[in-house]
Amino acid sequence: MIAIEKFSPHDAIMRSEVIQAFEQRFLAPPAYVVRAPGRVNLMGEHTDYNDGFVLPMAIDRATWIALRPRAARHVELHSLDYEETATFDLAALHRGSAGWSEYAKGVAWALQEDGSFLEGWEGVTKCDVPMGAGLSSSAAFELAIARAFFAVGHLPWETAKMALLCQKAENQWVGVNCGIMDQMISAVGQAGHAVLIDCRDLSTRAVPLPAGTVVVVMDTATRRGLVESAYNERREQCEAAARHFGVRSLRDVTMETFLGNPPPPGSPEFRRARHIISEIARTTAAAEAMDRNDGVALGRLMSACHESLRDDFEVSSPQLDTMASLAWELPGCLGARMTGAGFGGCAVALVTTASAAGFIEAIRHRYDVATGLHSKIYLCEASNGAELISPHPETP
Repeated sequence: MIAIEKFSPHDAIMRSEVIQAFEQRFLAPPAYVVRAPGRVNLMGEHTDYNDGFVLPMAIDRATWIALRPRAARHVELHSLDYEETATFDLAALHRGSAGWSEYAKGVAWALQEDGSFLEGWEGVTKCDVPMGAGLSSSAAFELAIARAFFAVGHLPWETAKMALLCQKAENQWVGVNCGIMDQMISAVGQAGHAVLIDCRDLSTRAVPLPAGTVVVVMDTATRRGLVESAYNERREQCEAAARHFGVRSLRDVTMETFLGNPPPPGSPEFRRARHIISEIARTTAAAEAMDRNDGVALGRLMSACHESLRDDFEVSSPQLDTMASLAWELPGCLGARMTGAGFGGCAVALVTTASAAGFIEAIRHRYDVATGLHSKIYLCEASNGAELISPHPETP
């Protein structure tokens, strides 16, 4: 069934762009339009691959695809962002050189490995999730591709299963060893809410954003240079710390146990474990603060998270530290931290609604003066997860 949604003006523009581009390219209107959002993580950084909790929010920036079925089992997808067209045969998938189209092929491969019979389609895609900024543009693209296949094939959509298969595509086809958080929130996002995700059993619980607050995403204008090798190193160090405690993952270690029998003080395993164990506790506490509408407590936890990521997990950067510290000083900021894997990209702040306009103007100016860079600041709303929507712009 096609869901009829009320779109923001921003969403309406994106939908209109992919529809118009589709009509120009294929000389007919699309049969379907799908969208899947990026995300910002409010709390729970690097806890997903430790079986912990995360607290992300799907944002109102997304990958959009306008498409129609085709008789042959081929996919033809034109990217407005790259001005390139990818084509591939679903009966003979082959890995190519690294590029955006490998994510689409990887999703097709994972779905077929799971037993789905996929139909061919042709379409046009556009994404307004900033690339490489830690807002999960890749997961948004993967979930949109999966949603497109399920639209043309009239297949039943199962959110957690689709998230796992898109993660499999990124892990095993593309070769990026990501956790499950990004795909899950792009699949299960809920407007007006963040979602507490248990990364062990994939259970979810929507939690409301505190009244009178907004989420501001602050792009440092830096990108993550060595993040993949550093990510894998941090993951190995967490696994080594779990072996020290004789458990499956650091999810199973309490702070009391850690303090009673820690890895060698000063070792990387000591610092990594201390971050993960404390971060899991902060994340559940953040969800509880949101349940009781306590933006002040949520903000304090976000700032404590940044300090832990900076000092114990060592994945921040001078620019991320500058952005967070400048945000902490501004009126109306309840808390701020880096978000994403680290080493560049974005920070996120919780700001009172009344202070948002002044905060955005001030943080942009102060950061740009302090660093000589040109930041981009986004006021983000919580959005729904991957959706099949009406292709008709006039539909309310």
